[in-house]
Amino acid sequence: MSAAGFLYGTAPGRFLLRGLTRPWFSRLGGWVLDRRISALAVKPFIRAHGIDMTDCEKHSFTSFNDFFTRRLVPGARPVDADPAALVSPCDGRLTVWPIEADGRFPVKGVGYTLGELLRDQALAERFRGGRLWLFRLSPEHYHRYIWPADGIPGETVRIPGVYHTVQPLEKGQRAVYRENTRQFCPIDTAFGTLLMMEVGALLVGRIVDLSAEGPVKRGQEKGYFAFGGSTVILITEKDAAAPRPDIAAASADGRETDVLQGQRVGTVKT
Repeated sequence: MSAAGFLYGTAPGRFLLRGLTRPWFSRLGGWVLDRRISALAVKPFIRAHGIDMTDCEKHSFTSFNDFFTRRLVPGARPVDADPAALVSPCDGRLTVWPIEADGRFPVKGVGYTLGELLRDQALAERFRGGRLWLFRLSPEHYHRYIWPADGIPGETVRIPGVYHTVQPLEKGQRAVYRENTRQFCPIDTAFGTLLMMEVGALLVGRIVDLSAEGPVKRGQEKGYFAFGGSTVILITEKDAAAPRPDIAAASADGRETDVLQGQRVGTVKT
């Protein structure tokens, strides 16, 4: 049985989970991984996950989080230049879900409403019939993310919560996107309002958003996650954007598609 299976699928595991998902535990983990001694874990982690370090700006790190929040050399993640392209804000595994007329969408067998996700029913109404683009990052992924479109960002809204794992579970699945700490920002774009959300997960000590005043450009760095798996979510209005056919087919079948930051994942209304 996997560690996640034990924690979510057994009574003793669920008892332990009460403490492990609390923000203080992830903050403590983040503090430890900022210490210099944590750099000893970097090379074993790279080997265990087969991480290609070729495109990293540096190869010597002062702590594990210094490695985890590493930057890549310019050009390592080229951004699709087509103005009609909706690009991936991050490396990850993508699933695209339709937001039904009643505002509902399913994620891994758990039903949600957009109002629950945003905790703002009036805002959710604007996106009925649109799409939710869920990019799930595992610990081995590159954990910096970019703005996926040109536009003018609005105020960032932070929703405090806990820190469940976002890894798929065979049983004991929790409604993590209703419960986890998250934040979102509306972006006024040429194809309507786009919402971009960052969701923390177990052992994500920090969601770090870089300041952005005035208009932002597609491909501009928006922020990064400290250690842990995590999620970036895009929400588009009805008929504003459509996924690539292969991504749409995989999503309809409940399968994720591996994508890279800057890669075209769909087409926007022009």
